[in-house]
Amino acid sequence: MWETFIKIPTENNQIRFSVLFDIVRFKIHPMISSLTNAGIIEWYCFLIHGKKSGVPTTQDGNEAYFHIRMSLKDEKPDFPKSLPDYCVMTRRIERTWVERISITSELMFDTSLFKYEGIEEVWRIIGEQSEWFLKTLNAYKETVEIPPIHIAEFLHYYSNMSQLRVG
Repeated sequence: MWETFIKIPTENNQIRFSVLFDIVRFKIHPMISSLTNAGIIEWYCFLIHGKKSGVPTTQDGNEAYFHIRMSLKDEKPDFPKSLPDYCVMTRRIERTWVERISITSELMFDTSLFKYEGIEEVWRIIGEQSEWFLKTLNAYKETVEIPPIHIAEFLHYYSNMSQLRVG
């Protein structure tokens, strides 16, 4: 597995939803599509992280980044050259890191509860969540600014299905 990062610009120390959505639509989506169509990657996921949650930035770096993880179909040591120039701090992920995913700093996934008991099952599901989010944002016309309330409403339906509230 490899990971790379895309910096998220802020305005007055605030991240705008329109900026997040556009990074997914106009940077992450084309990159993932290109790598998938070229047969380079077989899986991906993305989350937003900062220095405290794994971004290898400078000591005083307080920026947020899309943290994108990908597994390759075949070994490709020159993989970073396949990425656009807005991808930074690209590096290979050590297997020991891949074997741990925390829900919170106190709680880890109990993989013995899954039909397929490996941590790979958890990663697969996180990848499907990323794919859903990417596809949802790309359902909108490229020329419109996506209203955050629309995305909130889609997420509401997830909450409705599960009767769980997060936040």
